[in-house]
Order: sequence, then C-alpha cells, then structure tokens
Amino acid sequence: MSRAKTARQAEILAELNNTPSLRIADLARLHGVSSETIRRDLDELTQSGHLNRTYGGAVRAITSEPSVTERHRLFIAEREQIARTTAELVSDARILMIGSGSTTVHVARRIASVMKDITVVTHSFGVATVLSINPTIRVIVIPGDYHATEGAMVGAHAVSFLNTLSADYAVLGASGLCSDGPTDALIDCGVVYSAMLQRSSSTVVVADHSKFGSTFPARYASWQQVEHLVSDQLPGGKLASALQQHKVTAHR
Repeated sequence: MSRAKTARQAEILAELNNTPSLRIADLARLHGVSSETIRRDLDELTQSGHLNRTYGGAVRAITSEPSVTERHRLFIAEREQIARTTAELVSDARILMIGSGSTTVHVARRIASVMKDITVVTHSFGVATVLSINPTIRVIVIPGDYHATEGAMVGAHAVSFLNTLSADYAVLGASGLCSDGPTDALIDCGVVYSAMLQRSSSTVVVADHSKFGSTFPARYASWQQVEHLVSDQLPGGKLASALQQHKVTAHR
C-alpha cells in the first residue's frame, strides 16, 4: 500500500470518530481524489473490519451499538422519511406504544406535529420529550430501571407495567434486521420491545437501510409477529424473502 493511501485511509478512520457517517462525494472532495479512489479505500477498510459500507458512503464499524446520543447524528434525512411514512401508517391509532432509539424519536416528533388526542406509552425519555410539544397527546412513561446510554426504562417493573396495558400499534426500532427477525444490541431493551409487541394489535418496525442483514444479540420478535417494516429503502435478498414469506408489508 502506498504511503499516500495509508495516510488517507488513516484520516478517513479518524474522521469517523468525529462524524459517524461519511459520504463518498464529501471524502473525495476533502482528499482531492476521485470518487472511485474513495470507494476502493472504503472497500478495503470494510474488508479489514474498520468500517461498514452504506449506500453512497460508510459508517463506523459497530460491534456494540453506540449511545442513543451518537446515533441521533446518523441518517437524519433517512429517518425523517421513515417518520413521515410511519405517522401516516398509524394515523388511525388512539393508543400507541413506542420503543426507545434514535429512529423512534424522529417518528415521535412527526407524530407530535400531525396527530392529536392520542395516548402514547413509552419507556424512552427522548420520545416523551419530543411528544411534549403537543398538549393534546397524553404521554405515559413506563416505570423501571434507568438505562443511561439508551435514555430509557427497562427491567421487570417495566415489563410488568406494560402487561396491564393494550395499544393499537407498537412502533419499535432495531439495531439489525436479519431473516430471522428484528434484533437489538441491548438485551434489556429487547425484552421491553417484546412486551410492547405482545400488548399491541399491530407492530411497526422502523429502521434505516444500514440495519439490513445485521444481527445483534436480542431478537425480540420473529417476522411472523410483525405486520409492517418502514425503512428508507426496500430490502432485498434473504431479508426480502423472509418478509414476503411472513406477509410483512415493507414501506418506504
């Protein structure tokens, strides 16, 4: 490997520490090289396990999910698109359960701007906070043990409380989407998501395309238990086949 390439790839990895998502066009302009050169750099860094390729760019390689605060800086436009579609999908709801995560906060913000006279049950302080701008939305925050990096309540008390309630929809995020179902990096949150799913008439999983094909420790549902997947892109391959097999409707 040439000295220039080594230095450039080192700089790309350093930039990922400050900006978790990078675009090929921006990197090419920054380093004064062609987009094809940057693509080759990203391919090599992906093969070595330093990052993950995305459509048009790359994100830091994730073996354990970063904090919800870090995740808020990723895929903002994509998540806003997901939020618009999801709000339309659940527009007939009177009671919603919403899980924690950066994508669900975007969904909650959209719901706060377009829906009224509903009740939302959540264990996420981020979700509760953005819903508070709409005084017609009643927000019930689930009790439990506070998970600081996720900004959410988890544990036995949370699950016990959920088992006393029912909802029209559960809106749940995911760290990864594989052919077996949606998965989460945080086992404690996965347990809460499972409880929300079981207490709701319909389940909507919301996740951007970077989650396609990834698997994390907590599989909180099988696709047989999910009615809708909302993403910024339609999945392909084994994931698309699994959704079709279990009659999950994919939206974008």
